[in-house]
Amino acid sequence: MKTTPLFSDRIISWYDVHGRKQLPWQQSKTPYKVWISEIMLQQTQVATVIPYFEKFIDRFPNIDTLAAAEQDEVLHHWTGLGYYARARNLHKAAQQIVEQHQGIFPVDFDDVLALPGIGRSTAGAVLSLSLGLNHPILDGNVKRVLARHGIIEGWPGKKPVEDKLWLLTQQLTPNVDIQKYNQAMMDIGATVCTRSKPNCPACPVAIDCQAQLSGRQLEYPGKKPKKVIPVKAAWLLVLEQQNNVHLQKRPPSGIWGGLWCFAQFATKEELDEHLSNQAYDISHREDLVGFRHTFSHFHLDIQPVLVSINKISDNQIMEQDSSVWYNLPHPPKVGLASATERILASLGSVLNKE
Repeated sequence: MKTTPLFSDRIISWYDVHGRKQLPWQQSKTPYKVWISEIMLQQTQVATVIPYFEKFIDRFPNIDTLAAAEQDEVLHHWTGLGYYARARNLHKAAQQIVEQHQGIFPVDFDDVLALPGIGRSTAGAVLSLSLGLNHPILDGNVKRVLARHGIIEGWPGKKPVEDKLWLLTQQLTPNVDIQKYNQAMMDIGATVCTRSKPNCPACPVAIDCQAQLSGRQLEYPGKKPKKVIPVKAAWLLVLEQQNNVHLQKRPPSGIWGGLWCFAQFATKEELDEHLSNQAYDISHREDLVGFRHTFSHFHLDIQPVLVSINKISDNQIMEQDSSVWYNLPHPPKVGLASATERILASLGSVLNKE
């Protein structure tokens, strides 16, 4: 009687033929490169990450250069990737590695887990993919493959469900070829066992996938319970003077933490009051095109207001650490919130019309 090969053997055989082997962080592989890629790939697609990764590694080729950099420059190289806490944690972790591990990425699992921004799955991914150490992983793609294959009920964001998935990934992860196996599981989730249109005929473990056998692939993993996302409003002051715009640095924590943004007001009246108190010599005022920016827990309806001013007095030249005049033709290398970047991109055509 013919027996079905082990789950892990089928996954590894699939990788040998179909797995991704040419990604930039897979070339001259190091724990540092894999770590950077794993953090960038959290909630971000591979195609989006590749150019950011290449530029990041070019500027910060090792832990020492990343640790020694100013946070502003690190955030600058992250601008556009979103979820900026990832970049701040990378920077903190690099400094911690220099201070506690002589600049060498640790190989002990608990030491890796103690680094800012690294959870259980990321720690396992870095150590297994770069050094071949035997650690299971459970990122979003792997959760989807396992939830379907074993018809694990419920939303993986709930701890009892996540615990079941961790138990399953520990049971299925082999003791050999861990690099191939873990990479293949991520690749299958990303390219075969996709969220909306899984390509089951191409899956190496479809023959005993319980969701596939029952035609219920789209029911797994369980969906996150829906909740009403509140809507907030913000008026952003785009203060401009001779192709310089005024930006403020946000506090380290909270939305857009540590990034440079336009001054924000809850209402138009608050913005108007601020302008009247400053007594600027205003040459032009215009409401720019508004837009909605969505965070994980609320929508923010943004109304940018361009206010061009004539020469400002010396006591209005704001050059403190938390405030800067951002030169549009020769922009400094600072981290920008995506909403700030969007407004800056539109300013050229607007200012040229004046």
